[in-house]
Amino acid sequence: MARDFEALRARVRDVSYTPGTDALRRISPLLLTAQDLTATALVRLTALDNSAYTNIAGSRASLELLASVVSSSSLAGTDLAHALLANPYEGQQFAGYPADDEAARSARHAEAIPQMTGHLDDAAHQLDLSAIGCHYLAHGVTEDLSSEQEHQAAPAQQTTVPDLTRPQYDALTSFLGGARLYESSQRGLGVTRVATDDGARVSIATYRALAKHRMVTADTSTSLYHGQKITVTEQGQRALAKPRPHAALTAAVTDPPKIAVGQGVRR
Repeated sequence: MARDFEALRARVRDVSYTPGTDALRRISPLLLTAQDLTATALVRLTALDNSAYTNIAGSRASLELLASVVSSSSLAGTDLAHALLANPYEGQQFAGYPADDEAARSARHAEAIPQMTGHLDDAAHQLDLSAIGCHYLAHGVTEDLSSEQEHQAAPAQQTTVPDLTRPQYDALTSFLGGARLYESSQRGLGVTRVATDDGARVSIATYRALAKHRMVTADTSTSLYHGQKITVTEQGQRALAKPRPHAALTAAVTDPPKIAVGQGVRR
């Protein structure tokens, strides 16, 4: 539809006519096309309003935008009709009125042309708004549908939350209080480290393990030398909803006492 509105706008801007019958012949098709586009936009609005799309977040804005396209297209048709209204026709006056001479005819044309030009310019502007609205509408509907598909797919992707080690769990907890990822130079080599606001010690290996499972992200818009803010993702929040892991049991096994060969057991 946007291309149709753009094509009609170009025709309106480029229309060349002589006031009178010629103007009627050249502007009338433009008016009919504008009315057809208005009818098409109205049909599309009705179809969209009756579709399952209305259940998607953001759909109301798209419906309102398409309604504005209907309005702008209709106004373009009205402007074209006003151009035809301002057109000086060549019919004869009532009996008893003097017939137009060439001077009167030229004067009527000179008065009508600015009015007709103004209405045609207004029509072109409304058609431009209609085309822009269609472009935004197509983009908006596509984004809404894409977001809805991602939202529906998200639960399936997020059902499995990896089990955390105790250091990983503690690191995630400390990140909630604020943390940054830094890089400093030591002996000419870049060393990446984690600094938490509460002073907790978190190894870079632990951070990378959490980042690999998409439990944390760093604000890459900031330089590592200034510190990139670490954020716990929704995946990380779900991991913290689980109980804190228990420490691994490391009980030592004691060897039984050795008995020398040939020795008896004292009773």
